[in-house]
Amino acid sequence: MNVEDLVRDALREQAAEGAPVPGDLADRVLTVRRRRRARAIAGTSLAAVAAVLAVAVPVIGADSDAHGPRPASELHDGDVVAHPDQSPPRDLIAAGGTALAAFSTSARVKQSDGDALITRTYQLLDQKTGRYRKAERWSFLDVAPGMRTAAVLERGLPAQRIGLLDLLTGKVERWIPVKHGVGGVEFSPDGRKLVATTYAQDPDRLDGDRPINNGKTEEPGPAEPSRTGFYLVDVASGETHWSKVATDTSGEFGFADINTRQDFGFSQDGSLVYTGLTRAPNQQYYDFDGRERSAPAREKHLRWYVDARLSPSGKLAAGDFAGTNKKTASEVIDPLTGKRVAKVPGQQLLAWVDDKRLIAWDIAPGTSEYRNRLVLVTIGSKKTVPLSGFLSPKADANGRWTPVFAAR
Repeated sequence: MNVEDLVRDALREQAAEGAPVPGDLADRVLTVRRRRRARAIAGTSLAAVAAVLAVAVPVIGADSDAHGPRPASELHDGDVVAHPDQSPPRDLIAAGGTALAAFSTSARVKQSDGDALITRTYQLLDQKTGRYRKAERWSFLDVAPGMRTAAVLERGLPAQRIGLLDLLTGKVERWIPVKHGVGGVEFSPDGRKLVATTYAQDPDRLDGDRPINNGKTEEPGPAEPSRTGFYLVDVASGETHWSKVATDTSGEFGFADINTRQDFGFSQDGSLVYTGLTRAPNQQYYDFDGRERSAPAREKHLRWYVDARLSPSGKLAAGDFAGTNKKTASEVIDPLTGKRVAKVPGQQLLAWVDDKRLIAWDIAPGTSEYRNRLVLVTIGSKKTVPLSGFLSPKADANGRWTPVFAAR
């Protein structure tokens, strides 16, 4: 946590208590630190402190500390909080500073016009009880670092507003209206910004006029991509800036270079956004005005579909599946060269816990590739620590769930 954040927290507490702000507040707050995810305190300037003292306005965002009880994700101090008997999870799952903030199940809902809609139902961590609770109102969400706030979209995508949901009260504290409909949201690594991907049509719609064969029958297939660009949203002020990003349809047979849903995400330092591509170079970076930029040096070998991406220090990166038909494994690569530096157990690397450990999907030896569970893996070790129970072994079963991780 930097000094501006510490001063802001102290100002909120002073305001809540009706006490005057002391002149040496900046010095005082450095002596008392609340437990949070680890951050190094960078060098500070008097100008930065003065700016925060001048604007003592509480905001709802990743670092928002409403005066009240500590959230459940902080009260569980254990390094590993596991529930290997639960699938879907009912109680908080976490490892180190990373927690399962939410998860979703999905179902195909047939539409009257012959199309189908992939509909998510979220279970979101209740920060009062430490248990996951159904949040049926939301069609899409992401959780900010610190797990105090979630960005939420209502059903009926693309949405015309973005909600900031307080995870302690369960209430939407603020709505941010948008002119271009939004279909996906993601917080920046520091939680101060959102990238909101805009679409002309629902990105979760399947087109009955573009059917695919599932091996038994024909069913609606992926619709033509309708992505239009992205908003950069300042969480504190609610200010938005939209950038148009065109979809390239110059590929073979006129196929687009993105999937029907292809949301934007942030680079590790939060200075750029990127999107996955269906063909080389597999991902493209943009500045906040929608201009194409080269991939950062440590991100040019990443794959957009490998969720874990860079380690906290940026010295390692999660790679692709590296196992066999009989044994699962995933690779860890040098992000500067793309070369493999280690193999760890697991089918798919989902999130870094620290520079040595990751959360992954994995299966029990000899079982179906779909009967997977969350496990903790460590570089240099063949041992896995189960975090959740197993998913259903059927690929299309309703009980399968998709995790959403956040720093706690």
